[in-house]
Amino acid sequence: MKSIHNFLIILLLLISCLVNAQFVKKHGQLSVQGTQLVDKNNNPVVLRGMSFGWHSLWPRFYNKKAVNWLRKDFNCNIVRAAMGVEFGERSYIKDPKFSKDKIEAVIKGAIKSDIYVIIDWHSHNVNLKEAKVFFAEMSKKYGKYPNVLYEIFNEPDDETWQDVKAYAEEVIKVIRENDPNNIILIGSPHWDQDVHLPAADPVKGSDNLMYTMHFYAATHGKALRDRTDKAIESGLPIFISESAGMEASGDGPLNIKAWQEYIDWMEARKLSWITWSVSDKDETCSILQKSAKSEGNWKEKDLKESGIKVRELLRKYNNKE
Repeated sequence: MKSIHNFLIILLLLISCLVNAQFVKKHGQLSVQGTQLVDKNNNPVVLRGMSFGWHSLWPRFYNKKAVNWLRKDFNCNIVRAAMGVEFGERSYIKDPKFSKDKIEAVIKGAIKSDIYVIIDWHSHNVNLKEAKVFFAEMSKKYGKYPNVLYEIFNEPDDETWQDVKAYAEEVIKVIRENDPNNIILIGSPHWDQDVHLPAADPVKGSDNLMYTMHFYAATHGKALRDRTDKAIESGLPIFISESAGMEASGDGPLNIKAWQEYIDWMEARKLSWITWSVSDKDETCSILQKSAKSEGNWKEKDLKESGIKVRELLRKYNNKE
């Protein structure tokens, strides 16, 4: 009897692993209905995963094996490739070939691992000319894959919503020439905090647009959730493309209680969420120790407290799918 029980447990685990390994095959082409992200069968879908740190600072983690480890061990169903546009000696502005090679390694890894991937233009400034060239190339190469989402402006800081909207309209046109369907994520002023501004004046002329909100739970409290709720109620589709449990600086102690309040809030609203970041900087938000191998296979001793916690969260909530 005990052997049968053990066999059934192993069988269930194998089935679970198989389902998780075929996430995009199961859900396929994503779209937006109202404010909800839905799959090919028009069923609500929630994407939960990890963002890589700036490619220009932590390029060693930008490889297919690291992506596969995040799928397999962290149970990610999405990863975010954060391409540093201006920051660092290997930024896109200074070294576009190196930058694209790193981003494409993650894209190809996600496609191979059958999970979704965000191509993130990781900048705080308007770089319209460069963004149009980059997204024209990426959408032409990868627009045929349902795995891909485009985040066209990571975190506008001092730009007005009119600045961001005008930029977004131009970049969206370029993407839609090659890719009419995949999700496009749009930022808002004040590091993706001012979601009330696009809620009052959204981008028109294209389907499958969502707007990003970013939070760091030890800094941003209920007021940001309330603002986001009002934006959703007004009809704005929201995607949490960057978040974590410490202060907005990326440092300081984890506030587990505040983080869980955000998790509960997102889960209740079926909001997708990405945690920052796969990197090994000496700061709280970098989930890895210096001992972590570049290609995954991380042991618990290679994970910081934030890494252990986010792995726990991803395993818990993505197993509900």
